[in-house]
Amino acid sequence: MTDIVNQKTRSRMMAGISGKDTKPELALRRALHARGFRFRLHSKAVHGRPDLVLPKYRAVVFVHGCFWHRHEGCRYATTPSTRQDFWQAKFEANVARDKAVRGRLLEDGWRVATVWECALRKTDQIAASVDRLSAWLRSEEYQIEIGDTEAQLP
Repeated sequence: MTDIVNQKTRSRMMAGISGKDTKPELALRRALHARGFRFRLHSKAVHGRPDLVLPKYRAVVFVHGCFWHRHEGCRYATTPSTRQDFWQAKFEANVARDKAVRGRLLEDGWRVATVWECALRKTDQIAASVDRLSAWLRSEEYQIEIGDTEAQLP
């Protein structure tokens, strides 16, 4: 299927998709900061450039979009009906990169949290997610994934 817009327009549209400072990320940052947590943003000094780095806790936090990072079983992790081979390869590469980054961070002694976009859609979900994340930060656990169980497919 051919694109319905020209190459220059498509390029401009794709350039507008931001990888940093997304709404879910900003919501999580605001809530964590309000609870007294201090962090660095997108640190180049840490492998994988995590969204949040909390050096005091030797922890990093990734805020993953369910679509791009393929939140397993989530209703927001849909696959476009056009160019399925392209999208499948893209998603597989994203998941493989995420797994490699997580492994490297754990090897380097970092604790790794993944907060899925679906867990940050509503105010009450944000509060519950931050409760779990702050409890994890104060614990000794190395990994945690926080997602919305209601967003899971039946």
